[in-house]
Amino acid sequence: MLITFKTRYSPEVLMYQEHAQRILDLLHKNPTRGVITATEAAEALSVLEDQVAESKLHPETDIEYDIHAHEREDGETVEHALAQRVGFAARAYPLVEMLRLAKQENQPIVWGV
Repeated sequence: MLITFKTRYSPEVLMYQEHAQRILDLLHKNPTRGVITATEAAEALSVLEDQVAESKLHPETDIEYDIHAHEREDGETVEHALAQRVGFAARAYPLVEMLRLAKQENQPIVWGV
């Protein structure tokens, strides 16, 4: 299932629910429907920036092979499959940028509406 994050003054951010789940868990938000209010944006941004920094310190434990995001194809080497993994920092980046703008413009971020 896709989650579409929306805020005024920013393009929509689309994420698969299984990829957005970690972010939403950190923010204590429901993946089905929710809002990050303008008041919550600063705290949410801080939480995600801390997690991004932590994931960069320990990339070997952060990145796990995600069968939903990349299925190994016939004849593909393990090395190539492992190189296709996407870490938390890269997955979170679009939403972090959206949070920065939402905080700056004092706007909420919504999804599932």
